[in-house]
Amino acid sequence: MAPATRDKVATNRAQEPHRLAIGIDLGTTNSLVASVIDGKAMVLRDEDARALLPSVVRYLAPAEGAHPVVGHEAKRSKIIDPRNTLVSIKRLIGRCLEELDFAKILPYVFVESKGMAHIKTAAGIKNPVDVSADILRTLCQRAEAVLDGDLVGAVITVPAHFDDAQRQATKDAAHLVGLKVLRLLNEPTAAAIAYGLDKGAEGTYAVYDLGGGTFDISILKLTRGVFDVLATRGDSFLGGDDFDYRIRDWIISQVEIGEATISAKDERHLLDQARLAKKALSAEDATSFFVTLGEDRTYALTLTREMFHSLVNDLVIKTIRSVSGALRDAGLSTEEIDGVVLVGGATRMPMVQAAVADFFGQTPRTDIDPDQAVAIGAAIQADVLAGNRSGDEWLLLDVCPLSLGLEMMGGITEKIIERNTTIPAVYSQDFTTYKDGQTAMKIHVVQGERELVDHCRSLAKFELCDIPSMVAGAAKVRVTFQIDADGLLNVSAREMLSGAAASVDVKPSYGLDDAAVSRMLQDLDKVTEEDRRVRVLREARLNARCMIDVTQAALRENGDTLLSASERKRIERHIHRLSEILATGDEYKDGNIQALSATMVKLDMATREFAARRMDASFHRALAGQTVEQLAEEIF
Repeated sequence: MAPATRDKVATNRAQEPHRLAIGIDLGTTNSLVASVIDGKAMVLRDEDARALLPSVVRYLAPAEGAHPVVGHEAKRSKIIDPRNTLVSIKRLIGRCLEELDFAKILPYVFVESKGMAHIKTAAGIKNPVDVSADILRTLCQRAEAVLDGDLVGAVITVPAHFDDAQRQATKDAAHLVGLKVLRLLNEPTAAAIAYGLDKGAEGTYAVYDLGGGTFDISILKLTRGVFDVLATRGDSFLGGDDFDYRIRDWIISQVEIGEATISAKDERHLLDQARLAKKALSAEDATSFFVTLGEDRTYALTLTREMFHSLVNDLVIKTIRSVSGALRDAGLSTEEIDGVVLVGGATRMPMVQAAVADFFGQTPRTDIDPDQAVAIGAAIQADVLAGNRSGDEWLLLDVCPLSLGLEMMGGITEKIIERNTTIPAVYSQDFTTYKDGQTAMKIHVVQGERELVDHCRSLAKFELCDIPSMVAGAAKVRVTFQIDADGLLNVSAREMLSGAAASVDVKPSYGLDDAAVSRMLQDLDKVTEEDRRVRVLREARLNARCMIDVTQAALRENGDTLLSASERKRIERHIHRLSEILATGDEYKDGNIQALSATMVKLDMATREFAARRMDASFHRALAGQTVEQLAEEIF
């Protein structure tokens, strides 16, 4: 009977209507949409059979037209209308203007605003969420036309190292066009899905993803339909655009003109010529081109591949350092990598391919389209989440790219969810109060790898109130971190005796310092020892303050009755010395930490007899007036 039952289930599934779901690669330079049709994932093309949609939007004045122009037509307007034609907007999403070092060369009119960067256009003020929404709307319209039906939702890919602000902003863009987000999927993971399912690959793979604006490296293990992300690193401030900027700067140095004399049209022309030169050097050893600035200044230039490599070599090295770090995180050597998959249009540069091949000691796989892989993988995942295929056919285990934790006393970071933890995930940890009678606790959620809160990114703050008044250390507060499959976080806190609770969905403001977070992993190897030393000092200082507070409270309560004048003076002398050391500041010095530790030991030795006397006195008070029979009843 069992086989018949399985056949019936399969038949019922086949009779169910196919739910239309799509995968979207919302890229810096180009975007794509894909879907599963007749069991096969494929990129959906426009009426001219073009798969790529340039991620370019031109905004027109109300008199010229009510709707923005998106894609190929908008791309043709970059030079004639640079201030209203917005490109590479993905580099701005979820970030404030102060974070964008490259903003000074963009031909836009930025508007002062709190939070995410805003741009003045002929159609009004626009922010990156608005622009991304217009791109998503065009992709959805293409999908509905090709699939001939309404969409149930989409899987949208994001760089693995997009932080919470950038992920939330991407979701907001989808909501603006009424698109249900089934999941945000990391781009390297999407590429691995496309590769693993299309090619039937198994083993351990490195996915090197260099797009127009971001870089990611993910190490994945593929085993019988299980996609297990072992580690991920990257840089959301590094992509093909940065290679263009280097050529643009070189052109300016060659023609010897001042930055102040470059108009918005000149700026867009320079970047376009830089991009064309970069593409030409992928096939040729040298390229010659003309640059026209203003109306009458034309320059003939020649750039060789060797010259180009010298301009951008440090950018490629930067990606390889991230690759090395990801392997170290995964506990693997290059010899244990079965294959390397290149994703993103910027990986077409020969110097990138050569650097990756040299590092891994093997030629990267080229049997997958670097432009389409991410969208194909997203479509496959969307098909599963829409319910069109059995969920047990394959399993995706993605990871959290950056650690999540709390601020502790002394400005120390306590990590709750470590980076590269498989998501979705739920982790809890118990904490307690610091002072007697404390009835509230401030919860500060942070993201990053450093030991000190000042070096991490603040995600959210909330307060747990109504904690019962108890002595320090008696309360039990359980803090729970719950991170979903999109990498978005919920934090809750509950006092276990009273049941008092509070929680927050982490929806970060767009004005936080994302630049510092994106550089955390790159800086981590250089500062780990320094962070450890500072943490040791901070913890020691915190323990010293606590020791002083407890000792002074004991002296106030029992010092006059249980200590002689000389004993009390000795204890107070050690307290005074410890306070002097604490007043020297937070800077780590070997002499400082040694003096702190030695003085704490002396204070501990000086108070041991006092502590014993206080304990005896406490027992005497507890036993006063009780008979032996009463004591026996209490004990037994």
